[in-house]
Amino acid sequence: MGDMTNSDFYTKNQRNDSNHAVGFGCSLMELRSLMELRGTEAVVRIQEDSGGIEGLCQRLKTSPTEGLAGVSTDLDKRREVFGRNLIPPKKPKTFLQLVWEALQDVTLIILEIAAMISLGLSFYQPPGEGSESCGTVSAGAEDEGESEAGWIEGAAILLSVVCVVLVTAFNDWSKEKQFRGLQSRIEQEQKFQVVRGSQVIQLPVADIVVGDIAQIKYGDLLPADGILIQGNDLKIDESSLTGESDHVRKSADKDPMLLSGTHVMEGSGRMLVTAVGVNSQTGIIFTLLGAGGEEEEKKEKKVKKQDGAAAMEMQPLKSAEGGETDEKEKKKASVSKKEKSVLQGKLTKLAVQIGKAGLVMSAITVIILVLYFAVDNFVLQKRQWLPECTPIYIQYFVKFFIIGVTVLVVAVPEGLPLAVTISLAYSVKKMMKDNNLVRHLDACETMGNATAICSDKTGTLTTNRMTAVQCYVADVHYKAIPDPGSIPPKTLDTLVNAISLNSAYTTKILPPDKEGGLPKQVGNKTECGLLGLVLDLKRDYQTVRNQIPEEKLYKVYTFNSVRKSMSTVIKLPDGSFRMYSKGASEIVLKKCSRILNEVGEPRMFRPRDRDEMVKKVIEPMACDGLRTICVAYRDFPADPEPNWEEENNILTDLTAICVVGIEDPVRPEVPDAILKCQRAGITVRMVTGDNINTARAIAIKCGIIHPGEDFLCIDGKEFNRRIRNEKGEVEQERIDKVWPKLRVLARSSPTDKHTLVKGIIDSTLVDQRQVVAVTGDGTNDGPALKKADVGFAMGIAGTDVAKEASDIILTDDNFSSIVKAVMWGRNVYDSISKFLQFQLTVNVVAVIVAFTGACITQDSPLKAVQMLWVNLIMDTFASLALATEPPTESLLMRKPYGRNKPLISSTMTKNILGHGVYQLIIIFTLLFVGEQIFDIDSGRHAPLHSPPSEHYTIIFNTFVMMQLFNEINARKIHGERNVFDGIFRNPIFCSIVLGTFAIQIVIVQFGGKPFSCSPLDLEKWMWCVFLGLGELVWGQVISTIPNSKLRFLKGAGRLTQKDEMTPEEELNEDQEEIDHAERELRRGQILWFRGLNRIQTQIEVVNTFKSGTSFQGALRRQSSTTSQNQDVTNVSSPSHVSLSNALSSPTSTAAAPSGQC
Repeated sequence: MGDMTNSDFYTKNQRNDSNHAVGFGCSLMELRSLMELRGTEAVVRIQEDSGGIEGLCQRLKTSPTEGLAGVSTDLDKRREVFGRNLIPPKKPKTFLQLVWEALQDVTLIILEIAAMISLGLSFYQPPGEGSESCGTVSAGAEDEGESEAGWIEGAAILLSVVCVVLVTAFNDWSKEKQFRGLQSRIEQEQKFQVVRGSQVIQLPVADIVVGDIAQIKYGDLLPADGILIQGNDLKIDESSLTGESDHVRKSADKDPMLLSGTHVMEGSGRMLVTAVGVNSQTGIIFTLLGAGGEEEEKKEKKVKKQDGAAAMEMQPLKSAEGGETDEKEKKKASVSKKEKSVLQGKLTKLAVQIGKAGLVMSAITVIILVLYFAVDNFVLQKRQWLPECTPIYIQYFVKFFIIGVTVLVVAVPEGLPLAVTISLAYSVKKMMKDNNLVRHLDACETMGNATAICSDKTGTLTTNRMTAVQCYVADVHYKAIPDPGSIPPKTLDTLVNAISLNSAYTTKILPPDKEGGLPKQVGNKTECGLLGLVLDLKRDYQTVRNQIPEEKLYKVYTFNSVRKSMSTVIKLPDGSFRMYSKGASEIVLKKCSRILNEVGEPRMFRPRDRDEMVKKVIEPMACDGLRTICVAYRDFPADPEPNWEEENNILTDLTAICVVGIEDPVRPEVPDAILKCQRAGITVRMVTGDNINTARAIAIKCGIIHPGEDFLCIDGKEFNRRIRNEKGEVEQERIDKVWPKLRVLARSSPTDKHTLVKGIIDSTLVDQRQVVAVTGDGTNDGPALKKADVGFAMGIAGTDVAKEASDIILTDDNFSSIVKAVMWGRNVYDSISKFLQFQLTVNVVAVIVAFTGACITQDSPLKAVQMLWVNLIMDTFASLALATEPPTESLLMRKPYGRNKPLISSTMTKNILGHGVYQLIIIFTLLFVGEQIFDIDSGRHAPLHSPPSEHYTIIFNTFVMMQLFNEINARKIHGERNVFDGIFRNPIFCSIVLGTFAIQIVIVQFGGKPFSCSPLDLEKWMWCVFLGLGELVWGQVISTIPNSKLRFLKGAGRLTQKDEMTPEEELNEDQEEIDHAERELRRGQILWFRGLNRIQTQIEVVNTFKSGTSFQGALRRQSSTTSQNQDVTNVSSPSHVSLSNALSSPTSTAAAPSGQC
C-alpha cells in the first residue's frame, strides 16, 4: 500500500514539477515555500504535506538517525536538483576597470591635459616663428631642426602616465586576487558536524546537501536552512535576519524552522537540511540584492541599514567579495568598531600636510615663472603681444604649467598608501605562516601598539587537553585516579551513568591518529576529561549511551554562563525520573543536601559540611591548578510530574556523587612568550571562568604574576563590588583604581570581560591611551572581542560567533602566536617609518630644486619626465623595497610607540634634514658651477625645444644615484650604524636597488630627447656614482651627532604631537560649518579601509593625495563611488567644493579636510 501511495504521489507530482523525475519526494519550490513559514503554521504544513518530520525525511530519502548514506552519485544528484551550498561570488573587477579607476586621479588628469596641449602646440607651426618680434622665444629652436622633436616631451609625459596607471592597476589587481585567496581560505576553514552513514563527521560547509542531518550546538552559525528533528533547550539568535534581538526558543513541536546565518546561543540538537546556497533564506536575500552591480549595491546598503545591518552575516556562504564588505558593514552598524588605527591617523595628517605644502609650492612656482616671463618680455623689453606670437607664448605657459604640476607630483607622497598596503598585505601573507589569519588588515598594525592583552586561560595559555587527576568520592580524597575496586559498586554505576548521559553526545574520546599518540578529544574538553575518568575506571561510556540514545533524553538543561552547570533528565523504566547534574563545584555543592558515603548510601550534607569540604578538598585541588567539577543527581517521582520549566525548584536538593579535579597543563611555550610580552612593555592579564585558586596557580606557572610583586587577583564578584557604585552603575574612576594592578580576574562572566576591556580602553589614568588585545573562544566573548582594539578568536576551539566578531583568528589557538602578531605589527610601523624617512628626503630636495631652479633659471633642472621617473622609483619601488623587510626579535625589546608619539621621530628628522642638506649642496653646486667643474656647456637658460644638455643630465643622474644610496640608509630608523645589517635576507630590496640602477643606465645612455638626457662618458658616470656613495659616508656622520645636541629637532618632532592631541585648535573659520562627523572622523571613529573597497582602492594610489586631499579623503571618495555609502560620503568639509571645482575632476567627491595640518 505504501508503495502504491508513493508511486501515486510521484505521478501526481511529475506533472507539476519536472524535478520529480529525478526521484525526490518534494520539489525545490515546495521546500522553498515551506521554509518561508514560521512557528505552528510550519508545523501544521509539515504534518499535512508529509505526515510530520519523519515523513519529510522519507520524501527526501534520508534517515533522521543515520543521515545520508554518503554515496557520491546520490550527493551529486542532490546538488543538481537542490543546488550547492554556496553563493556565487561577485565578479571581480577586470583589469581594464582597474586601469580606468587609476586614471580618475586628479593629478594624472592635469598632467594628461597639459601633455595634450603641449603635443597640440608642437604640431602647430606659428606663422611668425622666424620674426624677431616674438623675442627670445624661438632663438634656439631651429638648431638641427629640433623643433620637429617638440612633440616628444608631451608624448613622454603621456607614456609615463601610462606606466604609473598600469603599475597602480596591477597592484590593485594582484591584491584583490590575494584577498580572494584569503577569503576562500577562511571559507574552507569552516567545518560543520553532519551525520552520514550513522557516523558523525566534520564537513566543509560547501559540501552540505539537502537531506543531510546536521548536528547543531551552542556557538554554531547555521550554514543552511533546516527543520529541527530533535532539540535540547535550543535558543537561536535570529537578529541577523529579523532584527529581533531576543533569542528565539526552538522545539520540534512548536517552532522547528532553523534559518541559515542565524546563531545558536544555547542548547543543541539535530536538523534536517532543507535548503542550501541561493535557495536558503540568506541566499534568497543575497539574490534579491544581486551579488553584484552598482544599483543593487545601493539597495543592499539600504536594506542592510534597515535590518540592523546584519542580514549578511552568513559567513560560510560568504561571497568572496560581498561577504567581506558585508561583514564590515555589520561591524560598523553594530558599533563603530574601533578608532582609526594609530598609524592611519598619523599618516592621514601627514599626507594632508604634505599635500597642501606641495600645492602651495607648485602654485608659487607657476606664478613666479609666468610673472618673470611676462615682466621680462613685456615690461623690460617693452614688446607688444602680437597675435601671431600667441601660440608661442602659450607654449611657454604650458611648459611653466607642466613644471608646476611636476613639482606637485613629486611633492605628494602617493607612495604612502602604497607602502601601507604593501606592507600590510605582505605581513598578512606571512602571518598566515605564523598561525595568524588576519581578517581585518589594520588589526595587524594596531597589534604593534598593543599595551595590554587580556587572555583566556583554557586552550590559550593551556593545552586544552583536560585530564582528571584527582577525585573525592565515597568520603575519600584520592590524589590519583583510584582503582575501580575501591569505590562502592553502586556509587561507581551512578557516577558512570551521570557522566556518560549528562554530556553532549558529540563529545567523544577517539583512538589516537598515530601510534603512541594521545587519544583524540572531540567536543567539549571538560567533558572529555570526565569521559576520560570513566575510561580510567575501566568502564565504557558508549554502552551506556547506546542504552539511552539522545532522542530518549527527557529534558536537557544545557550549560550556559548563567547556570554554570548542565543537567539531563531521563525517565526510568518504572516511570519515575532521574536528573544528573554537573558543574563548577562551588556552585553545584551549594545545591546539594546529601552526599554518597563510603558504602554508597546518601547521608546528610549540611552547610558546615560543605564549608569543611571546600577547605579540605576543593581549595587544595584548586591550589594545584586543577579545575574542580562536582557531579550530582536527584530522583523525582513519576506522579505528579514536576514542572520542568521551574528551574529553581528542579535544580536544588541534589545528592553529590563526587568532586573531580581536572588538570589542563600550561602550554610549554607560553611562559617564554609571556616574558617576551612583558619585556616589550605589554601587560598580560588572565580573564577566566575558573575559580580563583586554579587561576592563580596557572598564572604563576605562566609567569603572569611573580610571588612578591604588588598585583591583584580577584574574582568577578569582588571586581563588580569594587567598580560599581551604590546604584550598581560602573564608574570609570573606580575601574581606574583596579585595572593597573589587576593581573587575574577569575570566575568572570562575559560582561565582566567586556567591562574590563572597555574600562582599560576608556581610561585616562595614563597619558597614552591603552591599546587592548583580547582573546576569546565562546559565543559570549563576542562583545569583548568587538570592543577590543584587536580581537583574537581561537581557530580550533572558537565558536563561529567568536570568529565573526574577531579581527585575527589564531589557527593554532596558541598564545605565542599573539607575540608573533605583535612583532609583525611593529614591523609594519617601522617599515612605514623607513619609507617615510626616504620619501620625505626626496620630496624636500626635489621640490626645493624644482622651485629654486625654476625661479632662478626659468626652467626646472629636473624635467617633467625625469621627475615622474624619480617619483616612480621613490614611491612605487621604494615602497616595495622598504615595506617588505622581515621582522626581527629586536622589535620586541622596546616599549610600544603609543598613540601620540610623533610619526617622525627626532632621529628621523635628523636624518631627513641631514641628507637633504647634503643633496641640496651637491645639486646646487652642480647646477651653478657644474659646467666649469666638468668643462662642458652650461645647460642654464636653454631656449624652448633645445637639445638635452650634458650639464642637466649629470644633475639628474647624480640626484638618482643619491636617492639609491640613501634608500640603503633608510633601512635603519633608530640610528643604527650598520645599514647593511640583514640586507640579504630581503631579496626584494636587493633586486629593486639593482634593477633601478640598471634602468637608470638605460635612461641616461639611450633616453635621449624624451627623458631630456644626453649620454655620459665613463668618467662622468664615476663622478655621479661617487657623489651618490657619499650618502653612505654622510649617513655615518649624521648618526654620530647625538640627538641631545640638536635641541631644535625635539620641536620638529613635537609639532605633530601637539596636532595629534588637539585637532580642535587648528580648525579654521569653517569651524562652525564643519560637520560634527568630520571632527569625529579626525579622531578616527571610522574604520579605515572598508571591506573589499579598502583593498581595491586604497592603492588607488598615485593619488587623491595630489589634490591635497587626505588619505581618508581618498578612501571616502572611493567608497562613495563604489559602494554609495551615504554615511561616508557626507563626511566632507566645506572646503572641498572650491578644490574639486578648480580641478574640475569627474570623481573628486573627496574632501580636503580643512584645518588638519
